[in-house]
Amino acid sequence: MSLIGTEVKPFKAKAYKNGEFMDVTNEDLKGQWSVFCFYPADFTFVCPTELEDLQNHYEELKKLGVEVYSVSTDTHFTHKGWHDSSETIGKIEYAMIGDPSQIISRNFEVLNEEEGLADRGTFIIDPDGVIQTVEINASGIGRDASTLMNKIKAAQYVRNNPGEVCPAKWQEGEKTLRQSLDLVGKI
Repeated sequence: MSLIGTEVKPFKAKAYKNGEFMDVTNEDLKGQWSVFCFYPADFTFVCPTELEDLQNHYEELKKLGVEVYSVSTDTHFTHKGWHDSSETIGKIEYAMIGDPSQIISRNFEVLNEEEGLADRGTFIIDPDGVIQTVEINASGIGRDASTLMNKIKAAQYVRNNPGEVCPAKWQEGEKTLRQSLDLVGKI
């Protein structure tokens, strides 16, 4: 079963953000757009490149009304240790959620049970707490935040413009399609 169109399941977790520990729950996602970026583990190789790329786009994401949460099965203490010891991770300003219980990773269906680690999953969640996009990559394939930005803009456009859809390679400001019987077989 797909997670698209489903509400984020209840969770409560500890996170590290801007020098402090904080609680994060599924209720915190309501009223804003959110991105959940799951990754296998702290102190690894591809993960810091992805998290840095998200940080490099974080200001632009916030201007779009999007909050970012990175999630791994490490603890919030490990996130702090990584943040304090890595120049790359030390730049991160968004919440780094610890999921040692693996509840959140299971809820989002990204837990690799054999390894006890999360797969590389990216989820765009709307202000109602409903999952709008899912992307899952193999552990050796990093993600690109600029592609994520385009998906967020498309999801926001579709939400704000009922009956319109964004075609392939759509960019903000470009023409959309209006669903109608007249278009069937003409595209």
